[in-house]
Amino acid sequence: MTAAELTEQIFKKKSFLCVGLDTDLEKIPTYLLSEKDPVFSFNKAIIDATHQYCVAYKPNLAFYEAIGVDGFKALKKTIEYLHSEYPEIYTIADAKRGDIGNTSRMYAKAYLEDLGFDSITVAPYMGRDSVEPFLEFTNKHTILLALTSNEGAFDFQTKNLENEELYKEVIKTSLTYKNAENLMYVVGATKAEFLQEIRKIVPESFLLVPGVGAQGGSLEEVCQYGITKNVGLLVNSSRKIIYASDSSNFAEIAAARAESLQVQMADELAKLSS
Repeated sequence: MTAAELTEQIFKKKSFLCVGLDTDLEKIPTYLLSEKDPVFSFNKAIIDATHQYCVAYKPNLAFYEAIGVDGFKALKKTIEYLHSEYPEIYTIADAKRGDIGNTSRMYAKAYLEDLGFDSITVAPYMGRDSVEPFLEFTNKHTILLALTSNEGAFDFQTKNLENEELYKEVIKTSLTYKNAENLMYVVGATKAEFLQEIRKIVPESFLLVPGVGAQGGSLEEVCQYGITKNVGLLVNSSRKIIYASDSSNFAEIAAARAESLQVQMADELAKLSS
């Protein structure tokens, strides 16, 4: 999916919501554990209930890797289901990969080609040759970790490097990479005040913004500092939506949470044309 197609979906649905599928067997409703594939059963129910309110889904691969072969099977079934039933939905492999070139190329092939994700999150610490293999794929995006929402982000990402914070240097350097037009960036919602500075460097790039919901990020602040005329945002919420309830009507309650965010997003989008 191209960035233009994603933008079209955002305005069509009046939403830039991304739902994180951080599916944990210890948190899903217990009655699902008797299913042959409880992870896929949970994901399918969430997707069917929330797809009209969001434009993207983001499986966090750690939750699938943690249960081995069954987890990979559930992940594959989830992506195939999205491709089949909701092809307009943008998909993000939240993998945070990044390794030497030939290894990155295999990661890219696995998730962008074999599984068919639209994008993948990548850690930039190893530099150009660890990122560029992901950027080679047509109509696919590499979402670079720039400024994350966790507490430890301040250990390195905001440290000054020749009078400029490291995260700014990462973003600026990434713009020199081959096929840099395929880049997006992760910027945590709990760091909303930094978005203004980031927009000076990448004024039009899409930003994936986690941290709204359970981590306490403010959607209004994210939009205040980060939204563009073409929106340029994917705001992710995971636990606040998918684990809103552990009862038999969990999907219905998740849908209500997603709808609530979508309504707020529609209000923010309306401001763009006012």
